[in-house]
Amino acid sequence: MTRTGASALDLLAGELRQLRTEQGLSQEELARRINYSSSLVGMVEIARRTPSLDFIRRADEVLETGGLLGRILELVSLETAPAWFRPWVAVEQEAATLRWFEMSVLPGLLQTEDYARAVLRDGGLVPDDEVERRVAGRLQRQQILDRPQPPQLVAVMDESVLRRPVTDQFDLMRHQLGHLLTLAARPQVHLHVIPADVGVHAGIAGPFILAGYADGGWVAHLDNPLRAQVLDRSDEISSLHRRWESVRSEALSRRQSLDLIQEVAKTWS
Repeated sequence: MTRTGASALDLLAGELRQLRTEQGLSQEELARRINYSSSLVGMVEIARRTPSLDFIRRADEVLETGGLLGRILELVSLETAPAWFRPWVAVEQEAATLRWFEMSVLPGLLQTEDYARAVLRDGGLVPDDEVERRVAGRLQRQQILDRPQPPQLVAVMDESVLRRPVTDQFDLMRHQLGHLLTLAARPQVHLHVIPADVGVHAGIAGPFILAGYADGGWVAHLDNPLRAQVLDRSDEISSLHRRWESVRSEALSRRQSLDLIQEVAKTWS
């Protein structure tokens, strides 16, 4: 929150409204030019909806802002994340490469809204309003994959992740695995699965993420039910790189992994 009590979303709403007005456009005219509904424009302008990256990118172009709205949207992404997670969200925004291993659930950047909501309920331990806030934050984070120059995301996951129901609604899992296949068609997204018959492997110790910057630097992310850690000590990064190479070597190839995801998706019916 800012000192005046306004949120980053409030700031985004106010700037969009002012820029539109300065251009002499009504909400309906702006909506037509960016190919979105006028009702959505109206909701964004009163801070009732968080716009997508595509919405903001088009608005920046039409309103000739020099990318102002996009820069504010990055602040919205930080603000919607829990305070303890914000340092990592900032890392994601700058990363050129993400190497992500998961043992229990799908990587957050690959989750559908419904899957994310089911996971973030944390077995009913998180209040509904907080769940919705976290879902919004997670969806906002995912928009880094829609950038003109997105980070390369290499995700390795245990096969059990594909077969673990997060609710009793099997169509949710079928849709989620279909979403994985859609994302995997993008050149910068690489998915790999460690098959169940591998047994014990280096990833059993827990999930982790390595983020590489364009200048060659690396930082890492570890978390537990209480807090997240962002690590940058060279010995810790080296240790996680070795662990990454170990889990990656146990995983199927990209093509084999996609075939397995397709096969498992058919079982969710």
